[in-house]
Amino acid sequence: MDKVMKLAVQRAVVIFSMSSCCMCHTVIRLFHELGVNPSVYELDEDPKGREMERALVKLLGRSPPVPAVFIGGKLIGSTDKIMSLHLSGDLIPMLRNAGALWV
Repeated sequence: MDKVMKLAVQRAVVIFSMSSCCMCHTVIRLFHELGVNPSVYELDEDPKGREMERALVKLLGRSPPVPAVFIGGKLIGSTDKIMSLHLSGDLIPMLRNAGALWV
């Protein structure tokens, strides 16, 4: 859990992902389209990926735990939460407040 939390606060937007996960790709693509350059950690490509995956399962309370999105060091959630925030217009202000967008 410590590794996940340390990584989560290093950038304004951090996404824990799996390289073969289509929903992860969708969320990452959304952030890129919005002009955000998130840090992306592919759990299946990281030597400590299994350990981080278990920590994310505990944090999110679900499996699989990806994509797991942190904004401003705070766990926001997965695809459903990000899309809900985006459609309601709340995602952009959240990204601005975290310093991920300057416009």
